[in-house]
Amino acid sequence: MRDLIRPLVVAPMAGGPSTPALVTAAIAAGATGFLAAGYKTPQAVEAELKAVEGAYGLNIFVPSPVPVDVPALERYRRLLRPEAARYGVELPALRLDDDDHFTAKIELAIAYGVPLVSFTFGVPDRAVVTALQQAGSRVLITVTSAAEAARALAAGPDALIAQGGSAGGHSATTSPDGFTGDTTTLDVLAAVRSEVPVIAAGGVSEAATVERLLGAGALAVQCGTAFLLADEAGTRPAQRDFMLAGRGAETVITRAFTGHPARALRNRFTDTYSEVAPIGYPAVHHLTAPIRAAAAQAADADTINLWAGTGFRSARSGTTAALVARLMPGSQS
Repeated sequence: MRDLIRPLVVAPMAGGPSTPALVTAAIAAGATGFLAAGYKTPQAVEAELKAVEGAYGLNIFVPSPVPVDVPALERYRRLLRPEAARYGVELPALRLDDDDHFTAKIELAIAYGVPLVSFTFGVPDRAVVTALQQAGSRVLITVTSAAEAARALAAGPDALIAQGGSAGGHSATTSPDGFTGDTTTLDVLAAVRSEVPVIAAGGVSEAATVERLLGAGALAVQCGTAFLLADEAGTRPAQRDFMLAGRGAETVITRAFTGHPARALRNRFTDTYSEVAPIGYPAVHHLTAPIRAAAAQAADADTINLWAGTGFRSARSGTTAALVARLMPGSQS
C-alpha cells in the first residue's frame, strides 16, 4: 500500500470541497488525494476521473438504508415549512430511497482502474470488492468501531479507515441512532487494528497529531477540515467567510441537514433543528436540499451545513502544497 498511500491523505469531502485541482495539488505536494463521488452524477464523476492521475482515490457512498419512521419524517417536513418560506422554495415530497448511482460509480472505478477506492456509510458486497481488486484497485472501507471493522474485513478490503468521532462531515457509522461523536481517533485506531493496514481519520489539525497517530500504528493519517480553506478547494464562499471571520464557536453532531449524524459548525439551523431531526438518510438530505441551496445562493451561513471537524480552529487559507507541508510529520509550523 505504501506505493499509493502517503503518510498524509487529503480526505474526500463531498458537496464541493474535493475538486480535481485539490487532489492534483495534494499529489504534487507528496500526499494522497481523494475525489468524492457522493451526490454527483456518474457523468460528473467521470469528468473528474479524467482530470486526475497518480496516487489518487475515489470515495463512494454505500447504499445502506436503515428503518425510517415515516410519520417522524412528515413531522419534520412540517417543521421546515417556515424555512422554505424564508427562502421562497418548495419542500419536496419525501424521497426514501436513493442509491447515489452506486452501480454506475463502481463501473466507472473499474473502467478507469482507479488506484484507490474507499467506501463510507457501510460495507460493499464482497463481489464488489473483488471486482475492483481484479481491475487493479486497492479497496478501503471506513469504520467507526471494532464491530464495524469485523464486518468490513469479511468483505476482503486492502485497508480500513478508522474514523474518530471528531471527524467533520458525516460519520461512517452504521448505527446512527446511537452515535454521539465522543470517540477519539486514537481510540478507534486501537479498536480496529487488524491484519490489514489502517488509516486514521478525524480531528487532525497539526503535524504533531499526525506523528502521534503514525506512531500508534496507522499506515497514514487522513485530514479533511485542514484543507477546507485551501486555494484549490471548492468550499462554498459562505462557509469560507464564516470560518475566516472566526464565527465558528464550536462543532456539534447533528442530523438536522441529512438525517445521518454529521459534525458541523454550530449555526442557527443546528440550534433550531438538531433536537427534533429524525434519523432518515437520504430522506432528510433531499428534504432540506432546496433550503440549503437557496441559503448558499444567498451566502447565508446560518442555514447551510458547515461540515467541519473539531480541529476547525487550526484551518488556514493558502495553497494545498503549503497546507500539506504544515501537516507532514516533522513539520514545525
